[in-house]
Amino acid sequence: MASSLTKDSVSPGTPGSEKTFFGHPRGLATLFMTEMWERFSYYGMRALLPLYLVAPGGLGLSAGTATAIYSVYLSLVYLLAMPGGWFGDRVWGPRKTVAVAGGIIMLGHLTLALPYSGTFYGGLGLVAIGSGLLKANISTMVGQLYKGPDDPRRDGGFTVFYMGINLGAFAAPLTIGTIGENVNWHLGFALAALGMGLGLTQFLLGTRHLDARSSVVPKPLSAEEKASTLRKAALWAGVAVVAYAIIGFSGLYTLNWILVPLTLLGVIIPVMVLARIKRDKDLDRTEQSKMSAYIWFFVAAAVFWMIYDQGGSTLSIFADSSAENSVLGWDFPVSWYQSVNPILIMALAPVFAWIWLALNRRGKEPSTIVKFSSGLVLVGVSFFLFLAPLSIADGGHKAAALWLVAIYFVQTVGELLLSPVGLSVTTKMAPAKYASQMMGVWFLAVTAGDATTGLLSTAGVDLDKTGIVALEATLAVVAGFAVWMYRNKVKSLMGDVR
Repeated sequence: MASSLTKDSVSPGTPGSEKTFFGHPRGLATLFMTEMWERFSYYGMRALLPLYLVAPGGLGLSAGTATAIYSVYLSLVYLLAMPGGWFGDRVWGPRKTVAVAGGIIMLGHLTLALPYSGTFYGGLGLVAIGSGLLKANISTMVGQLYKGPDDPRRDGGFTVFYMGINLGAFAAPLTIGTIGENVNWHLGFALAALGMGLGLTQFLLGTRHLDARSSVVPKPLSAEEKASTLRKAALWAGVAVVAYAIIGFSGLYTLNWILVPLTLLGVIIPVMVLARIKRDKDLDRTEQSKMSAYIWFFVAAAVFWMIYDQGGSTLSIFADSSAENSVLGWDFPVSWYQSVNPILIMALAPVFAWIWLALNRRGKEPSTIVKFSSGLVLVGVSFFLFLAPLSIADGGHKAAALWLVAIYFVQTVGELLLSPVGLSVTTKMAPAKYASQMMGVWFLAVTAGDATTGLLSTAGVDLDKTGIVALEATLAVVAGFAVWMYRNKVKSLMGDVR
């Protein structure tokens, strides 16, 4: 990375005024490397998780239970991004919150590395909590490196940062997955801890390059607010401890006593948050109208993520049991499929950016609604494509690896159509009062989608059955066409947003 650092000509005192990272403030290198290693640990563990849950040498659970646990875990990561941002804003400031988060994530991976099933779920919980704390705050610090929203380098900085995410996500299954599957599951989880340890070390050594605002608590809690928050937290923690103690001592406890409440929270909380914002009387008529339009995007996104995130659970478990995981006679670990999406993102994102720019110059760039509905239709098409390998497996044969690669390819194209547009429309349509919270609201669409998958799994629905896969695919395609058919109504609600 040192070769990319050059002398900068901006005025002294500006963050990164002496050196730059690909023309950006030097602090971006710190955050780039921190995020890359954190994503390395996160995606490596995620690639191993469903396989370990079903493996005879792992926890030996059913595919349905494994999918439920995986889905609940993902929904918690995104659900906890909102309180994570709150901690950065009200308690510790972004810099301290990220440092604490890195330590919690590393401890979580180390707990997963212990060869005891009793500590496994505690480790998952720690990783989810740490990821939620880190997610919003590290992005906040990237924005703080620049001179406000009009800094011409700002969008490019987030693009470089996004590349760090995908580099970590690409490398993780190839290394952590290989070690976990072929050597020892717990050694794979330990390697994820090492990755987070490297990221945390990089962050602590490079904090001097970050903007001073990253250490500031923007809206610190008053003494009264702190006391009230602690009382409420203690009350709810006490209720949970007593309830689960009663369940445990009565002999009624099963894993569903954890999974079902968490999946329900993952569906209920996003609905409550949207309803609270929509009912807020401080919003003017224009803001209310935009929120009505945003609910269309939110529900559609929840359907998208419900299917998309099964690429790491339903598809991965299917590949483990029913796919020919080899190319030209060369066998590879199942976890390697999880590297397909990030490498495609890195290859296709610049192509899509060029296409949109070229179409915009001709006045032919598709609208936000068209891009969004197209992404939703494509994720449905990916599951229609999934019916082919399912049919091959039902016939007693192993499905070719290229079937799965094709599914991931279609899903990635859908992601590039929907995800960046969703992020953009969230910032554009956010009411002024909720400007800093709306990105957390967007993450709640992922929470709702994954929680729905978890709820179906805990209810005993086999998500790898032909009928269910076809139903999910049809739901996504119909939802995509519904958004497109009502595009004029949604456009009128969006006001000046395009």
